[in-house]
Amino acid sequence: MADYFSEADPRRVLAEYPIGAEFLAGPASLSRDELRALQERRFLEVLRRGWQVPFYRRLWSSGGLEPGDIAALEDISKLPTFSKSDLMASVAEYPPFGDYHGIDFGHSDRLGAVLHTTSGTTGTPQPLFFGAWDREVQNVLLARTYRLQGLGDDDVVHSVYGFGMVNGGHYIREAVLHFTKALLLPAGTGNETRSEQQIRLMQLYGVNVIVGFVDYIKHLAEVAREAGLEPGRDIPIRLISCHLGQESRNDVAEAWGGAAVYDWYGVGDTGSIAAEGPARDGQHVWEDAHLVEIIDPDSLDPLDQGIAGNICVTCLYKTGVYPVIRFNTNDMSRLLSPAPESGINFRRLEGFLGRSDNMVKLRGVNVYPTAVAAHLAKFDEATGEYVCRLQRTGNREELIVMVEVHRGLEGSADLQRRIATALGRQLGVEVEVALVSPGETATLTQVTARQKPIRLVDERR
Repeated sequence: MADYFSEADPRRVLAEYPIGAEFLAGPASLSRDELRALQERRFLEVLRRGWQVPFYRRLWSSGGLEPGDIAALEDISKLPTFSKSDLMASVAEYPPFGDYHGIDFGHSDRLGAVLHTTSGTTGTPQPLFFGAWDREVQNVLLARTYRLQGLGDDDVVHSVYGFGMVNGGHYIREAVLHFTKALLLPAGTGNETRSEQQIRLMQLYGVNVIVGFVDYIKHLAEVAREAGLEPGRDIPIRLISCHLGQESRNDVAEAWGGAAVYDWYGVGDTGSIAAEGPARDGQHVWEDAHLVEIIDPDSLDPLDQGIAGNICVTCLYKTGVYPVIRFNTNDMSRLLSPAPESGINFRRLEGFLGRSDNMVKLRGVNVYPTAVAAHLAKFDEATGEYVCRLQRTGNREELIVMVEVHRGLEGSADLQRRIATALGRQLGVEVEVALVSPGETATLTQVTARQKPIRLVDERR
């Protein structure tokens, strides 16, 4: 019976998905034709596995497809996409795990599996399954991300990704432990290690790198200052690798004394998909491991490069447990051409532009709550924390944006008017603004407890 490590085959993982200098000299330097041939070979292997999984057989057969109809990568758009709602429908029909993972739990010789769940930010948590091979490929792709962004073996890394059933903290720990020599402090969220204690540990152990979600990283800087410490001086952070979304890079850097801030993108089902390199000019898609399409949120048709739409991903290495083939993430971005000066001949993602399924239609205008952050960043009086509350008054829906401002400014009618005017102009529709004290939105956003803070609260009745 094979164990996890023999199934994972770490030497093969590094040979096929190298990191550091080997990555730049290998996959990153492939011509577009060479890369396409590699993608095609790996795609067809994943496709063969897909036909063995009940979920895909049902999905593809309902679209009139049979094995052999998809003969090449150019045929991929004939395959139906799927999203989290399809996975949750599978769980409901075939409880408790669904039938998309391809594991036969009744056989002792089945592949080993790692079980986590999503955070449940957009609803009920979804079971996430990983086989040993694809788990380690995901780990090495994150190590590739961190190496490209400057992580060294002598660094001390502070991780604020959550633990428990969510994958985040475990994923980061495995990537750093298995494929670097950096020292990791797996602190987790404020629920797992109190924020004040995290700051003490960071100073005590000489942390110089922080990884995690940007909201809590900024919160930790505030906690440090409240403790009489100066981030950047008393805790000399040089590198932050996070998920910026619509947040201001400069605000995050300044919060930690001018640290270099890097962005990367991935979801629980796939791990790291794309990451910024030294130039921080778009996120390089790991095209040797993922096939990324941008699709129209409504028609689900592929869109041309440069047009914003939903990120749709196929993992080219998941040939065992839970193949991921044309997964519509509902996260929005644009594809950009490769940047030749980077030495990486992979296309890029512009970055996370919001979620198409977290959109509010307010008086005919599409409003994305996550987009508010970028507009608030222009106001020095705001702390950057906010939450949008959707309410209905009679037949009219209103969006109230609670904005945290520095103490003493909560009653400023002029500031309230300026922020409301700016948001109305940028979002394209009038919204209400309520100025509140620092920390007042925390019970709604759960910023100290969740990996991804809540930015929209639907209070319609």
